Amino acid sequence: MEMQWVVFELSGEFYGVEIAHVESIIKSRTVTQVPHMPAFVEGVMNLRGKVVSVIDLQKRFGQTVALPNANGESAKVDPEKHIMIVNLDGSSVGMIVDVVTEVLTIDTEQIEPLSPVFTPISIEFFKGVAKVDNRLIILVDLPAIL
Repeated sequence: MEMQWVVFELSGEFYGVEIAHVESIIKSRTVTQVPHMPAFVEGVMNLRGKVVSVIDLQKRFGQTVALPNANGESAKVDPEKHIMIVNLDGSSVGMIVDVVTEVLTIDTEQIEPLSPVFTPISIEFFKGVAKVDNRLIILVDLPAIL
């Protein structure tokens, strides 16, 4: 069975999200921080009149250390990054990624599970790894991340 995936780059690696969950891709913008949120939650933004939570996938995956904002109010997301708006069960969430590269059709036969060497906490975020044209694409389990 084939499925379409939106592929994005994050810290030099390629990841994929099922296209059915992707609403739009926008350039970065200012987000308003919300107190007492987990470190991976950057805050909220106004998207076409709707308040949308924004998460940083690098922080969610444990790839970076969260640095506090100097003024404690708003933070400008790196202007070179993109925000991928995804929808899960009627809720929209923005995910900060380096860049969205393409949409790929991937056959389930190309997908392998992650090695048991990874800890259970890291495996729960991913559906597996797809081998496509001599590269590996880590397939994200959106409900587990959000």
